[in-house]
Amino acid sequence: MIIDQDARYRALLQHHASCRWARAASVEYDPVARGWLSKEIRAPGFDAVLLSAPGRLDWLADLAERSGFPPIVYFAGDDGGGEAGRALALGASAVLDREKIDHDALIEAIGSAAVQQSHARAAQAASGLDGARFGGARIPGYRCIRRLARGHSSELYLAESEREPRLVVIKVARDRLDESELDPNFKRFLLEHDTVQRIEAPCVVRAYDLGVSDEHAYLVMEYFARGDLGRRIRGGVTVSDALRFALEIACALQAVHGSGVIHRDLKPGNVMLREDGSLALIDFGLAVRSAVELDAADRRLICGTPHYMSPEQGHAELIDARSDLYSLGVILYEMLTGRKPYTAATSMAVIYLHRKAPLPSLPEPLAWLEPLLGRLLGKTPADRFESAAAAAEALQRALEELHSDERSAALKHNSLQAEGRAGAKVRVGSAREI
Repeated sequence: MIIDQDARYRALLQHHASCRWARAASVEYDPVARGWLSKEIRAPGFDAVLLSAPGRLDWLADLAERSGFPPIVYFAGDDGGGEAGRALALGASAVLDREKIDHDALIEAIGSAAVQQSHARAAQAASGLDGARFGGARIPGYRCIRRLARGHSSELYLAESEREPRLVVIKVARDRLDESELDPNFKRFLLEHDTVQRIEAPCVVRAYDLGVSDEHAYLVMEYFARGDLGRRIRGGVTVSDALRFALEIACALQAVHGSGVIHRDLKPGNVMLREDGSLALIDFGLAVRSAVELDAADRRLICGTPHYMSPEQGHAELIDARSDLYSLGVILYEMLTGRKPYTAATSMAVIYLHRKAPLPSLPEPLAWLEPLLGRLLGKTPADRFESAAAAAEALQRALEELHSDERSAALKHNSLQAEGRAGAKVRVGSAREI
């Protein structure tokens, strides 16, 4: 792995290494553009790490302190040798001059690091520790960090890819019910991968890998360090952010529905936040193709999360894309008020309220949004927006109206402040005259 913010310098180091190891694979990493390596990264798949960051001994110290991290070749600036000595003391396996690359010294440093890393891997293997073990499955190419969640048919793990410095989530599921029949849960697991691959939109979780190991299947997906929308709601959401998030979800549904898919389990826990603040939908395990009628067995099952189900989904009736719009309405209501529109002691009671109970009123300052919510939370599909695109347009108009009102209020506030300051000056002047 080559760490440097200058793409040309990374390419130069790669060229030097390829002169000796023509088939060696390297991964370039820009710590400025992509941010510093997560604390969870241990880079077990790399033989050596070339860190070119003069003056950033703190970066070197951070990497050197990580258990199992590969040997680090550090490229120091020209400061009379002081930085080189400190780098060695902090744990660098070798220190080279960044301004004038010594090809032979670089090749020797990489080769020595590779030997050292080989010995470390052998020692780990001899100890019986297997970082590629995820519950009952062994998944080569990934290092297990910890289990995130455990469900009836699958488990979620935080893992590190050995091929590049990236954290991922691995969903592991049993692949067979018996020797002759695929488990229905595994069928849904394969459908989830197929669905995500078909949509191929930025608003949907990225799927990196799919495979089978022993008696298990696994799906490798994007990891979201900022968590889900549910966490954000618990911390409080402004009206502007609520409308913006709802608009992004509507645009995401537009892409999902455009690919012939109904999500069926849209809720804050399945809306994730990326580092740049954008949203992505996850968990397509219950998704269905809108163009294909649900089979009889599936229609008899109530699948999803009761608090966010449309009335027709909660009663196991045939659904279309407008069912997801109802779920979006529930999410928007929760973002605006901090609570769900319908709560009860049992799931079936919640499902009943979705169909029979009127929509609770919004607080007076938000009453202007009730018509919009009414078009999302209509009791029948015909009462709702005809599509995610139509919902997105309405949300965009609401957001523009909000910002227009905010600008007007801000201008009025500033005007009153200016008048107040002017009045104060007059009063002060009058007092002096007196």
